Amino acid sequence: MATGTGTGTGRGTRAGTRSGSTEAIRSADTALATGRAGTGGGRARRGLLAALVAAAVIVPVSAAASPNVPAPTPATFSEDATPRSRYAANIANIADAARTAEDADRPGRAARLRAMSAAGSARFLTFDGRGRGRAVEVFGELESADRVAVLVPGSDTTLDTYERFRAGAASLQQRLRAEHPRSAVVAWLGYDTPGTVSTTVLSADRADEAAAELAPFLEWLSGISAPGARLSLLCHSYGSVVCARTATGSAVGDVVLFGSPGTGAGSARELPTAARVWAGRGSDDWIGNVPHVRLGRFGFGTDPVDPAFGARAFDAGAVGHSDYLKPGTASLDSMAAIVLGSTPTSEADHG
Repeated sequence: MATGTGTGTGRGTRAGTRSGSTEAIRSADTALATGRAGTGGGRARRGLLAALVAAAVIVPVSAAASPNVPAPTPATFSEDATPRSRYAANIANIADAARTAEDADRPGRAARLRAMSAAGSARFLTFDGRGRGRAVEVFGELESADRVAVLVPGSDTTLDTYERFRAGAASLQQRLRAEHPRSAVVAWLGYDTPGTVSTTVLSADRADEAAAELAPFLEWLSGISAPGARLSLLCHSYGSVVCARTATGSAVGDVVLFGSPGTGAGSARELPTAARVWAGRGSDDWIGNVPHVRLGRFGFGTDPVDPAFGARAFDAGAVGHSDYLKPGTASLDSMAAIVLGSTPTSEADHG
């Protein structure tokens, strides 16, 4: 399993937001001037411009990533290292990273790192505290689990915003365990996520890099879970672009796209997987208003919840963009059912 080497940096300042907005708008103007479109092209171009500008001015609901945060070199492991040996080494590395951040006068990052390991039972397969950071955390007993869900996050998920991602993973694990004790959830922050306030989030560049990391991780994960374990890949927002580019292998039975802006593929059949492909969107998710067009490097094309895409639809209820894994939601119930191999409520097969 490859270890993360997070090198991305984020500004997280008001000036950075302004410059990100300017970059997005200029890039949109360039795309509009040089892009080609067929029938309804003018409307599509105007819609994409609106999406680009909107992405440039959206302010993430959580703290922006701390730039250039120093941290110790990540722990390295042999291929046959056990999960428990990884857990112990990475907890020690998190403690070292918290001290380094404190010494560098980054008390906010230090506090967040301490919170990551405060419970005493945290299990990290990977941790890299440098820059925006990377972390791969396990919830449940991975080695005995025969149902394993891998969560892939979207934009602005960093060590500084990790708590919201972690809360979703813990919520899913609690829901799964209530019906099936031999289940585990892996929160995979294994790539440098794009910033919401950037044009990076509108191209597949980061997704291509992430897919190259995720594919071998899934293969490794299938080898350390219980024999015959069924893996599910749950992909939120920009994470759905990552999953759409990831060759999953035979161990992955389901790929779930939720809150997706599109995948860059025209249909589910184009994805590099033999797994069942699911798609769902909450009725209160703002991303449903983003035009599903593609112009040059920008945009991701067909809407995954459109019957033309060919995914299986599941009921996501009335959740907003960041609420799919909150306890008590229809979306959480639906995704738990998919992971456990049962039919989610209101499932409709468009494939």
